[in-house]
Amino acid sequence: VGTFAVQIAKSFGAEVTAVCSTRNVEKARSMGADHVIDYTREDFTQSGQRYDLILAANAYHSIFDYRRALGQDGIYVMAGGGWAQILQAMLLGPLLSLLGSKKMCFIMAKIIKKDLIFLKDLLEAGEIVPVIDRRYPLSEVAEAVRYLEEGHAQGKVVITVEHSNDA
Repeated sequence: VGTFAVQIAKSFGAEVTAVCSTRNVEKARSMGADHVIDYTREDFTQSGQRYDLILAANAYHSIFDYRRALGQDGIYVMAGGGWAQILQAMLLGPLLSLLGSKKMCFIMAKIIKKDLIFLKDLLEAGEIVPVIDRRYPLSEVAEAVRYLEEGHAQGKVVITVEHSNDA
């Protein structure tokens, strides 16, 4: 989510701050992030900086921390995280949104044709580029899942399917 989010935001002309681990700092810069914060060294929610939009792909903080980091009329969008953070966003997000000008949202993936066409157009124009960490043949799908479960993938994990010409 993060690598695509940075690229899509940049395609709209946004100033992007990426928050990632030390090993992903250079990757975030190469994706176009204007500012990169290493969360192992700095808690961006405590910095005093205010953001117009926060997309939390992993949602490691509480909804209250994210709310504090929003500017006036800021929007928090949670796109993933642990169960505690998901429940917090689903239950408290709508209530916190009623208290003031900051909006707290939780999104679920929904396939919308026009959005897919938009992404295809960005891809064809070279404005977004998939970051592929590893490729596995279909016969090693269990190993690919294990790798993903470790939580250290630095991009997409691709399962390749070999096609036979014998059909």
